[in-house]
Amino acid sequence: MPNSKNAYRLHIGRYSEPGRLYLLTTITQKRRPLFQDFKLGRLVVDQFRQAHDDGIVTSKAWVVMPDHFHWLVELHNKTLGELMCRVKSRSSLNINNFAQTSDRVWQKGYHDRALRREEDLKATARYIVQNPIRAGLATRIADYPLWDACWM
Repeated sequence: MPNSKNAYRLHIGRYSEPGRLYLLTTITQKRRPLFQDFKLGRLVVDQFRQAHDDGIVTSKAWVVMPDHFHWLVELHNKTLGELMCRVKSRSSLNINNFAQTSDRVWQKGYHDRALRREEDLKATARYIVQNPIRAGLATRIADYPLWDACWM
């Protein structure tokens, strides 16, 4: 993930295509490990679920790590920018209300990667949800609380 001073470059060449699968990643401000606190991580998850319930995306898989998240979605009726603005702003508001702060939660920008149709979707989802194992936060994915995949 690029540093925040180059985050504005992430939108160059970005195209939002309804029906396409995207892997989205964003990180916390100064990579603060906010989501070591399970309750704060659940506030991010609530926004994933709200976007899904509102028909903006179909969530395929996600993991909230201590200082970032990965989210595999099928995009429907908003742009990637609108989706990420909504999720980041609403989760920021909820996190700051819960923690009784007014701190910046997310760095500017986000990373997106459109998946090609021939890519193995389940393999991508497995890669996402195994992040806590690779980071040494759990030995089994079942032991890590902030993840989900539509196949599980």
